[in-house]
Formats: sequence, structure tokens, C-alpha cells
Amino acid sequence: MDRAKRAAFEFTLTWQSEAASHCDRYYAGKVSFWRDIFPFSMEAHINQLEPGQSCTQAFPAGELVPAHEARRVATFATSQFEGKQRFMLIEPRVGRFYPQGFAWQALNCYKGNFQPFRVIDKAEGKLTGDPNHPLARYPLTLQARYVETLPPIEEHGGACNDIAEMVTEKGPGLQAPYPGVATDFYATYPFTRMDEREDALFYTNERLVNHLDKIAIAEVSAIYAKLLKPGMKVLDLMSSWVSHLPDSLTDLHVTGLGMNQAELDANPRLNASVVQDLNQNPQLPFADNNFDAVICTVSVEYLTQPLAVMRELARVTSTGGVVVMTFSERWFPPKVIDIWPEMHPFERQGLVLDYFLKTDGLTDLHTESIRGLPRPEDDKHSRETHLSDPVYAVWGVVTG
Repeated sequence: MDRAKRAAFEFTLTWQSEAASHCDRYYAGKVSFWRDIFPFSMEAHINQLEPGQSCTQAFPAGELVPAHEARRVATFATSQFEGKQRFMLIEPRVGRFYPQGFAWQALNCYKGNFQPFRVIDKAEGKLTGDPNHPLARYPLTLQARYVETLPPIEEHGGACNDIAEMVTEKGPGLQAPYPGVATDFYATYPFTRMDEREDALFYTNERLVNHLDKIAIAEVSAIYAKLLKPGMKVLDLMSSWVSHLPDSLTDLHVTGLGMNQAELDANPRLNASVVQDLNQNPQLPFADNNFDAVICTVSVEYLTQPLAVMRELARVTSTGGVVVMTFSERWFPPKVIDIWPEMHPFERQGLVLDYFLKTDGLTDLHTESIRGLPRPEDDKHSRETHLSDPVYAVWGVVTG
């Protein structure tokens, strides 16, 4: 293969934590065979690929990312955690991630370091933090899929991309709980919000707008296509005027539960609808084992009592059914729970995963993320970013 060639690749990282199976997909739109660095012996396999083909390699823990080093775990005075950041006062909580620069002196790094570290203990005026890579403990499997060939260009040097870093940095691993440590997500539960007025006031007028771009919507639909089957009875939780269900599944019976009747009436996929504010009343008006699947699209971040709602979802879903939550990085600021904007996107995925872990009857848990896809040129946000909205998903199976 001509090493001056460029290509688009999709890299898929899969790994298993004690809590769930994880899949993190990263689309690299411009990979240079001449300049970029591929992981170890995987380079030889990638150079033999043609468009549409893929190769896969498994890596033991500590090979694709730096190995976990116990000596890097540090215990230090709580006063060394610089929680005052701009207009926020951040209190460190066990199991949560923070930039290493917040404790730069204790962790022996520079103040502007935004690499994450995790607080793994807090007692008697002291914190213990682990700055090791969040994937350091896990064996990892990496698949490279050759998407398409790009026109070759002359290469005269310049920056190179380390593919392993590209795929494993900026979040993967943050969604898994630390072994043996309960994450303190719930210091203010029920969760508070900027606007504590009844949601019915906020949702009085219908909002017939998309909260994702077309590429991200297609990815959400693909997740639902993978998990749903023809003929299923589906609850579209916190529904609106579109359900993001795949066109291939035309015989689903879909019940939408949302906040605005006009939005629900405009949804062509709904066979029935219910208006209910789950933050006022988390009890669902459905019989036990009533649905084969539950989907919730870009809305879980508004639940103030998510654990109560999750218990209800497990109740109304039949044995073997699936509960799926998908979300991204856009929301209504007044109504999102306060904890949500404070967290890294992958830590938000960890919060939603924790909802599943704390719900009896939900097993076989999975997370999936999709990042790096190109934003459609005609999208209204294309001038702000050339990347599509990332998609994060968490799902589990009801065991009864």
C-alpha cells in the first residue's frame, strides 16, 4: 500500500470492567499511512487492508495505555485540592474524576494539567487520588475498520497522530466504577436544578426541534436497531415529536410518555401516548411486564429521581426485555440536573451506568460511545464544530 495514502478509519475499542461490557468507537477521518503511528504489530495488518475490511488485535492490560503504577497513587491533605475554580467551588467526592491540575502539587504535575485523576478515598482531612490512566487495569481489544480511501497528498513532515492515544484519550475508562469504591454521585439526591419550578410550566409550549444532528440521530437509531426486534411493545420514555426508532422496524407498538401532548401527537411512531411529569410522580401508569423494551433518548439528564424511575422501568419491562438510555452533549440548561454539566461526558455515562447498577433486576450491562464522525455541512452548528454530536448509550437486560 502506498504509504503516502490517506484514509478514513473507524477504530473500535472494546473492554470489560467488573460492572459492564464497554465499546468505544472513534471515527478518524484523516489517517496518514506515511506519518501516523499505529499500535505495535497492528500496523502490518492495517497496511494490508482495503476499504470495507477490518483487522482486530487484543492487548493485555498496560500495553495499549501505560500500565497501572501503584506508586503514583497519592494521599495528601484535602487543602491541596484546589476546589475554587472560576465561579465554582468544587468539593471532591469519592469515586469522581477531576483534572490533575486541581491537585498539581500533590500529584507532582503542572497546574494546567487536565488529565483526569480519581479520588478513591476521603477521610480525616485527607484525600487519596489515582492519576493512572482509567483504562490501565483492563485488557483492551482494538478493531480498525478501513472506511474509505482519501486522495493522496504530498507529505513534508508536520504533526503525527498516535492512533492508540487518539482512541484511548479524552474519556474512555471514565465510565467504569473504580474497583471496590462506591462513587458518590448522590450527595444532593433528589438532584437539584437551576430552575426548580414544575416542569409543566417549562414544557407548556411544544418544541418541535431536534437535539442531535442527522449523523448522531442515525447512530442512535442504529443502536435501537441492534437491540430491538420486530413486533416488540416499546415504551418511549420522555418522548417528544420524534422517537429516533429505525425505519426498518415498522411493526413496533410504541407508547410515548412525555411532557407535551402536542409534541406526542406529532410523533408518527406512537400508537399511544401519556403526559406525565416523572419528576413529580416517578411511578409509571403501566402494569408489570407490560413492555418488551424501553428507550429514552437525550432526556435522562433531566430526571431528578432517576433511581425511582429506574425501579419502575424494571417493573414494567418483561423478563428478557431491554432498557436503553442514549444521550449526547446538548440539553436545556435550566432543567438539567446540576451535577450533569460538572462532569466529563464519559463520567456522565458512568453516572447513568450507576443508575443501572443500583436497579435490581437489570443485568448484562453495556455502554457504547461514538465520537469523531463528521457533522453534516448543512447543519446549523457546522460553523461551530466540524464534528457530529457524540453519542453515549447505556443498556441492560431485565431478569425479573
